[in-house]
Amino acid sequence: MSAPPPPGQTPSQTIGPFFAYGLVPAQYGYAWRSLFGAELAEARTPGTPIELRGQVCDGNGDPVSDALVEILHADAHGRYPATPADVAASGFRGFGRTGTDTLPGREFVFRTIKPGATPDGQAPHINLILTMRGLLNHLYTRIYFEDETEINARDPVLGKVPQARRATLIARRDAAAAGSIYRIDIRMQGEAETVFFDV
Repeated sequence: MSAPPPPGQTPSQTIGPFFAYGLVPAQYGYAWRSLFGAELAEARTPGTPIELRGQVCDGNGDPVSDALVEILHADAHGRYPATPADVAASGFRGFGRTGTDTLPGREFVFRTIKPGATPDGQAPHINLILTMRGLLNHLYTRIYFEDETEINARDPVLGKVPQARRATLIARRDAAAAGSIYRIDIRMQGEAETVFFDV
């Protein structure tokens, strides 16, 4: 009796091109439609429009060119869209995805709205999921905002992070840029390594 065939590849086992043509094909010029992109909100969506920018950096501080960044966050009222009707009503999708190899500096850029505090008392935040070469499993982290100091101090999740490492989760507003642009870099190793969470 022969051995069963090996299992097929999964997203966690396949790196490199899989992310481009499988998850963000339009961004990389493939002739397929992307289900999710870097635009999470429409002009009519209630709330403050923001742009979230950053790089994913390796242990040497160099930008990673093949990372896939996904974000998920609540709307301006602290609610996550639960149904297609919610999305249709507000124009807010709540989830976005982009790669890091098509913009100058290998940046990721999301256009969305600033989230509100959630009903359970969590500070405005963005959940971030990261996949890249060398990772067998996704990494999870959060992004908070520097201009939410008071409520950040009461956030139950941020409060569990050692004080010395909390800065790795804080997006800083670019005061020199027009509009509300926040920047945060995700550092995989080394000095100022980003705090990642077990899920």
